[in-house]
Amino acid sequence: MARIVSRALPFASRSHLHLSPPLRGAALLSSTPLLPHLPAAASTASLLSSRGFTPTPERSRFAQPFAGFLSGIRGFRRARRGQAAAKREPPQDPAPPPPPPPKESEIELCARISVEDDLPDDVEVLNVIEIMKLNVPMAMKIALDGLLEYNYKTRDTSISDAGKYEKVEVSVLLCNDNFIQNLNKEWRGKDCATDMLSVSQFIPDLDVPTLMLGDIVISVETAARQAEARGHTLLDELRTLVVRGLLRLLGFDRQISDEAAMEMEKEELLILKSLRWKGKGLAKNAPDLSKPNTETLDGQVTNSLKRAGSLRFYRPKFKYIFCDMDGTLLNSKSQVTARNAEALKEARSRGVNIVIATGKTRPAAIDALNMVDLSGRNGIVSESSPGIFLQGLLVYGLKGREIYRNTLNQEVCREAFLYSLEHKIPLVAFSQDRCFSMFEHPLVDSLHDVYHEPKAEIVSSIDQLLGTAEIQKLVFIGTSEGVSSKLRPYWTKAIEERAGVLQAQPDMLELVPPATSKGTGVKILLDHLCISPDEVMAIGDGENDIEMLQLASLGVALANGAEKTKAVANVIGATNDEDGVAQAIYDYAF
Repeated sequence: MARIVSRALPFASRSHLHLSPPLRGAALLSSTPLLPHLPAAASTASLLSSRGFTPTPERSRFAQPFAGFLSGIRGFRRARRGQAAAKREPPQDPAPPPPPPPKESEIELCARISVEDDLPDDVEVLNVIEIMKLNVPMAMKIALDGLLEYNYKTRDTSISDAGKYEKVEVSVLLCNDNFIQNLNKEWRGKDCATDMLSVSQFIPDLDVPTLMLGDIVISVETAARQAEARGHTLLDELRTLVVRGLLRLLGFDRQISDEAAMEMEKEELLILKSLRWKGKGLAKNAPDLSKPNTETLDGQVTNSLKRAGSLRFYRPKFKYIFCDMDGTLLNSKSQVTARNAEALKEARSRGVNIVIATGKTRPAAIDALNMVDLSGRNGIVSESSPGIFLQGLLVYGLKGREIYRNTLNQEVCREAFLYSLEHKIPLVAFSQDRCFSMFEHPLVDSLHDVYHEPKAEIVSSIDQLLGTAEIQKLVFIGTSEGVSSKLRPYWTKAIEERAGVLQAQPDMLELVPPATSKGTGVKILLDHLCISPDEVMAIGDGENDIEMLQLASLGVALANGAEKTKAVANVIGATNDEDGVAQAIYDYAF
């Protein structure tokens, strides 16, 4: 279930760690193990004396412990006893020499740091883990010392004598929200994520040489959000959660009463101060409004949309996302929203390849995405990137090289332009990166002004047009009613098997070569890239997206899409005006 990041750091402590007599307190956490202890990958050791300790790779390197770092940071607790002793009157007669101190034995403090498999190798998290390899045993030492020095009325004192053990063990597992939410549901019956869970493995009256404190499970996703909200680092937040988890395993429980909460907070702050870690005031969590179904320390559950930044804690489920533009990535104003752009950038930063599959020309896609800094060399579409354009009639592979092209029958083109001239219905011819029309019209201009297409070039005759360029597709532009009631029935019958009819937009009718499909273009590109459809997620809305959604491992149709498209999709997402692409990426791509 988890991969080992490091073996625990064994530390030694004084053999005479005799803790306070048992007091009545909170019930002990469940002794059922949450996670199996995992095999150690490597070990280092450090000697810990009554004055201080220092971690060392091998115990044999230090014949004697040195007093320095830890004796200093624990000194503020012991200063009270030292100051009280200084006020006593010195004895009148010389005191006999004190007896030699009892020989001290070592107690290993062993912390196993593990990472859940679905958590990616995030650079910040990996750096934090290296620090925590040292930090967790330090916190264990201070927490055990605190049990000796202070009497707490509400602490469960089932763990009353750590000095009788040869080793004290704890495991820390770092995971994402999905993992901890599943554990929270299984172990506590709460179907929501939380920042930290701790489950005791201590079994009273069991005569063994090792004190197994238990498991601390921390969601680094929630910890990162809380750190951002509080203005400190992820390391600061993880340190605080480790301390809180240790205290829970040692019998503190802030939820049983106000007094218990005060005692736990007091000890937490003392440990953080002893280690000079940031954390004052962090014991009481503020509600987290950035994550759906997230539980605060007070047991409240908040709901909100997932946002960018969370994806860094998840491994991608797909290598490629093929995404339509009109009606999908673009909203009703033909714009890419900030949230959609943010999701695409975040997915790309996590290693997911975004491929545009659209009925637009490549220049139109570049222009629309340029507005949100998603075009060009570092974007998701450029003249040197793979892509599927003009309904799959033009496919570009590695380095933006053309790998497939299909053209429309010239006789169909001639008939269509004659029909356009006779009925005064705007018609635009698409030829790779250029657009042509027989006359000017506001609806023709709208393709450029609204849909980002190249400005249509006006030609004087049909022969001139057919002799100028190879035409991939033709687009009639009218009203939604006119297209559905007149144009589509007429041309479906007129062209028979010589061409196909598509209606990607309600007010547009497209004439394309037979068997034209984005799915065909996607398959051609996948073969070129040596990628399996199992590694692909596709998002679309129109009838021209049906084959693409069927081909992909996961097909997402937006709620504003055609009924035929939604019928074949695996998932129905939000609308294009509700950031449907972003929601699909956050919910299904990771």
